[in-house]
Amino acid sequence: MKAAVIESVGKAVVTEVPDPTPGPRDVVVEVAACGLCGTDLHILQGEFAPTLPVVPGHEFAGVVVGLGRDVRELSVGDRVAVDPSLYCHECRYCRSGHNNLCERWAAIGVTTAGGAAQYAVAPVANCVRLPEHVRTQDAALIEPLSCAVRGYDVLNSRLGSHVLIYGSGTMGLMMLELAKRTGAASVDIVDLNADRLATARKLGVSGSGGYADELDRPQGWDVVIDATGNAGAIQDGLERVAKAGTFLQFGVADYATRVSIDPYRIYNQEITITGSMAVLHSYERAAELFAGGVLDPDVFISDRLPLDAYPQALDQFASGVGRKIVVVP
Repeated sequence: MKAAVIESVGKAVVTEVPDPTPGPRDVVVEVAACGLCGTDLHILQGEFAPTLPVVPGHEFAGVVVGLGRDVRELSVGDRVAVDPSLYCHECRYCRSGHNNLCERWAAIGVTTAGGAAQYAVAPVANCVRLPEHVRTQDAALIEPLSCAVRGYDVLNSRLGSHVLIYGSGTMGLMMLELAKRTGAASVDIVDLNADRLATARKLGVSGSGGYADELDRPQGWDVVIDATGNAGAIQDGLERVAKAGTFLQFGVADYATRVSIDPYRIYNQEITITGSMAVLHSYERAAELFAGGVLDPDVFISDRLPLDAYPQALDQFASGVGRKIVVVP
């Protein structure tokens, strides 16, 4: 079969690889669409994936075309979205309900072959059947949405909060849509990308600009979310949190990224700084929200490219052009 392969640091190709073989409790999915994510860039840069080469792609959906011998829950022809998370269910963190912090954490498309291919293997337990009205190619958005849902689980924000989001890429826009539906009094977005800010305005952001100083909230925001992973944005965001407010590190930063904090201010103003790592008990909820129309796929997906164009799609994503880019095998 044809697949995208990150062969080595900085090198992605599209080539022929062996067809996947399902284990007893696995299914084979014919991929309808696979989204690109910042994690894919980190893998390309030599981070996250423990070994290379690897077939990337952890945001995908498709049609079941093969079943392991012990699979009864799904049938050939079922359309599914796939939660890429793979946990050991044995370590301290799994046993305490923090599976996303698993000591042996793994993921389809990161540590094992993923969905940037014609076919992919997934445990049947990781597959969510799609309702009839959901287009299979659009359902690649469910995985990033499940990360955003997890972010809001961590925030546990109060009704009537004023929210500031750094970054209006796919994840920032998803956080915007969830903030609007979780009782925020206002949601502002900061981004230097004018095209992406235009999309945020289309979706109904309260205020937007290139810098937080352009927005009228001198007392700060109750909730500040970084969806960029950029050191400058993170540093600025930490300084915009209002008293008793919360800063959420949601964007994936490079390992070497460093910022400064003011310990006295954190103490004196009771500021919370927290993070959100991937997916945790949120995939099924995200699938239900998606089926209910929480996102407009035609707004969120800016480019649908053929699998052969995967290396070029990575370059486009890295350049910040467009929103969600999906490849279609």
